[in-house]
Amino acid sequence: MTAVDPALLDGVRARLRSVGAAEAPDDADVAEALRASGRVLGSDALADLTRAARAELTGAGPLQPLLELPGVTDVLVNAPDQVWVDQGDGLHRVDLHLGTPADVRALAVRMAAVTGQRLDDASPVVDARLPDGTRLHAAVEPVAPCGAVVALRVLRQATLDLAALTAGGAVPPVWTPLLHGLVQGRANVLITGGTGTGKTTLLAALLALVPPDERLLTVEEARELAPRHPHVVGLAARRANVEGVGEVTLTDLVRGALRMRPDRIVLGECRGAEVRELLLALNTGHDGGMATVHANAAEHVPARLEALAALAGMPRQAVAGQAAAALDVVLHLRRRRDVRHLAQIATVDRSDEGELEVRPVATWEGPLGPPPSAGPAWERTEARWAP
Repeated sequence: MTAVDPALLDGVRARLRSVGAAEAPDDADVAEALRASGRVLGSDALADLTRAARAELTGAGPLQPLLELPGVTDVLVNAPDQVWVDQGDGLHRVDLHLGTPADVRALAVRMAAVTGQRLDDASPVVDARLPDGTRLHAAVEPVAPCGAVVALRVLRQATLDLAALTAGGAVPPVWTPLLHGLVQGRANVLITGGTGTGKTTLLAALLALVPPDERLLTVEEARELAPRHPHVVGLAARRANVEGVGEVTLTDLVRGALRMRPDRIVLGECRGAEVRELLLALNTGHDGGMATVHANAAEHVPARLEALAALAGMPRQAVAGQAAAALDVVLHLRRRRDVRHLAQIATVDRSDEGELEVRPVATWEGPLGPPPSAGPAWERTEARWAP
């Protein structure tokens, strides 16, 4: 990437502030500020310098080209000469030297500042999102003895439809009628799986099946969902700024979504106390809702929900009662040998002792394994949701 002279960069910042575009400048804003500097630049040189300047102003600086590689999911910095990327096939070290430990720390501090957060000796860890949605997690001394470590996670909007997922081997064809039926029958669906298993991708594909006359309210920590649907209202959480004010939580957004006349409420990822608001919403007539949750298997969902609900002060029995009444089906995804696939379909119920239970009714080991296997409750589940 083209190096940007610090003096020129300061001039660009000043120009952007003067025109009110300092917070989120686009390429046109930066290019105009570069022209205003008085430098004579050809079209190609201007384009290169614009990309480099914008990377320094609102992006990841010298790491920005790595974030823009096809299919990249993670960019990790362990030391100035230890930079790694994952393009979907595991981590690979790249030939990039970031200078000194002080240079890496300065880069991490600048990226944190772009997000409105501080990163220094008094606050040595930051978890935030860059303007383009890239998740930033960084730590500096004394937490990171090497000076600074940086982890960047690229969030790509999920746009594949169910037909594409089926053709790509992520969903077995025999299960697609049931998935269509779950959406058309307005089932409340919980999509589970580990990190990088394709939860958001499957969620977006299911939302694309929602009838076009329905209004979708999506709540996310960062905008990832881009379903092919004509009426989607997206709400995104906001962290507190450096002064500790301005925070808007997922809990706030789920509660507010109920007042925005939704036909369906969708929570991009349930990861904390907002699970209480989600269960309450799905128990007050807002059927057809969907959400994702991290879990290692469908059978582990009760324990996961109990742990999250405990953050909201919900007792175990209340969680069991609310979840059993609110949720209909769990779709669990796995990733094996870098192949993501829908591995389990399960139903939600309560045991005779009143405990929350998630019971798998069908399993699949993926496109490289045997055909899907159905349990005794498969026919009953299929008859209910895909008649």
